Amino acid sequence: MVLRRVMGMMMGCLGMSSCLRISDQATRPLSPPSESCDDSLTSSSDDVKSSSASSESSKESSYGRIKLSDGRLLAYKERGVPKSEASYRVVIVHGFASNKDMNFMASQKLVDELGIYLLQFDRAGYGESDPNPKRSLKTEASDIEELADQLQLGSQFYLVGVSVGSYPTWSCVKNIPDRLAGVALVVPFVNYRWPSLPYDLIKDDYRKNLSKFMAWIARHTPGLLHWWLTQKMFPSSSVLDRNAKFFSTKDLEVLKNTPGYQLLNKSKLKEEPIFHSLCKDFIVAFGKWDFDPLSLTNPFGGSERRLHIWQGYEDKVVPVELQRYISTRLPWIKYREVPDGGHLLVYDSDVCEAILRSLLLGEDTPLYIPKFDSN
Repeated sequence: MVLRRVMGMMMGCLGMSSCLRISDQATRPLSPPSESCDDSLTSSSDDVKSSSASSESSKESSYGRIKLSDGRLLAYKERGVPKSEASYRVVIVHGFASNKDMNFMASQKLVDELGIYLLQFDRAGYGESDPNPKRSLKTEASDIEELADQLQLGSQFYLVGVSVGSYPTWSCVKNIPDRLAGVALVVPFVNYRWPSLPYDLIKDDYRKNLSKFMAWIARHTPGLLHWWLTQKMFPSSSVLDRNAKFFSTKDLEVLKNTPGYQLLNKSKLKEEPIFHSLCKDFIVAFGKWDFDPLSLTNPFGGSERRLHIWQGYEDKVVPVELQRYISTRLPWIKYREVPDGGHLLVYDSDVCEAILRSLLLGEDTPLYIPKFDSN
């Protein structure tokens, strides 16, 4: 009972509970019959052009894979307007235990109106992408840059990182800022090991010790974690699924009305490559970074605020106080707050529209400007 509660609390507090509901659905969505997940999806330059042509002839989503410089395959999904006609090219980075088919509730009307091409991809070890045993902050950024180059997104593109997907996004801000036209971090997780986080701010935050403990388990005793996620003695979903301790009222409505949100199941977690990829992702995200985001100067230069943070005021996974501190510590960031929002902001179409309009057009909705921020 104690182990059950502790593990459930850790997963919920770290954003894992929203993705690890035990179900019978497939971990990896089946590709369309014409795009099976074999070597025929490995993209040479001709393959990329073919995939792009397919995307540009239809508003339906198209799938493909590219071969990275180290030989790994990276799977992607294109949607929105044809790339050649797009005014804006936006790459979306999914979070923990998600994949390229994550929901980002941008309406087709908005996509057509603004001329947006959207590119979503499976990060290393997720979905149909090969794992990377050498995963690091820098490899996450280089994967995104290679993907953008092979799909010919141009000299600059926009980047949206969601939840734990913010650590590859922060890495891009640090390592390839010249490639970024703008960045939005949506409910980004905060690594409690960032040196500049003041102790007084985090000393009473139970998530601090839980994240440290969870990272230690993933690194040193992954067998225990693997057993918990695949065991049948305890109904783990009763702890992990729709627990009000971990989800706001609005989040619970999303979970109730969005069947199929969770993407992993016990049968897939038994596959060691999948499980170890998840552990490695978690360890890199919550481990020691080679830079401190809170010590960054504006990598974009000038007075224009091209990095945005979007936070739900009622988020129970990432405390709003941390995001507010980051926004004051880094005044070159544009900080926006959703008053009744939780951790699942990307399931709110109005919020997604506001994120894109702010990022791409510089438009702001007064509702999302925090009271302490008059900018």
